[in-house]
Amino acid sequence: MRILITNDDGIYSPGIASLAKVARKFGEVRVVAPDVEQSSMGHAVTHSRPLSYKKSPIEFEDIEAHRVNGTPADCVAMGTHLWKGVDVVLSGINMGPNLGNSMWHSGTLAAAKQAVLFGIKGIALSTPVGKTEPDFEFLEPYVEKTLELLLRDKELALYNVNFPPNPTDIVWTRQSVRLYDGTIIPGTDPMGRKHYWFTVSPLEPADEGTDRWAVENNMVSITPLRLDLTHEATLMEKLADK
Repeated sequence: MRILITNDDGIYSPGIASLAKVARKFGEVRVVAPDVEQSSMGHAVTHSRPLSYKKSPIEFEDIEAHRVNGTPADCVAMGTHLWKGVDVVLSGINMGPNLGNSMWHSGTLAAAKQAVLFGIKGIALSTPVGKTEPDFEFLEPYVEKTLELLLRDKELALYNVNFPPNPTDIVWTRQSVRLYDGTIIPGTDPMGRKHYWFTVSPLEPADEGTDRWAVENNMVSITPLRLDLTHEATLMEKLADK
């Protein structure tokens, strides 16, 4: 099995090194990641300038690794172009959760979506981060169990996985879709110039069976996704009105 690994945190992230270490147990691995952090980049692709592809400045335990001056989606495009026959793209492990509404702007998930657009299975993996870095070594047994489950079949699929800091189980979930309160927090930089931070907080608690609920209850959340955003009920209603 050929496994391409990328992320949106950049080539230096400890999360991508941890994921590459576990993925080696399942097949041949290559790493192609952004040269700088691309968090919350969403599914942006670079079209107004050329991309460069350079050897990684850090070692990945005998794994061939490169960095790209582009987005996570760019990395998947480059990686699958230069390494033919990729069977699955793994994106992560992201330092920060990608739950609920954050899926819409996640660069981590965008890389997995780009894989599916190319006809390749895509899996995004994330974990919350606090005042210290996540304990990736502690999470590795659950990362391995999750990959065993999701790599079992050859079918084209898109999955979003989130690991709590102290997992106790693995569950299948649906996306938590809730309204958010958007807040702008003003501040000043060291030069006294004004700047602003954009932050959000959910207006309602997570429903049982959702990705947010699972992680809040110390369970690994696996959410199967699809690229088709069509609201089928509304479509059928409009077609019936004709």
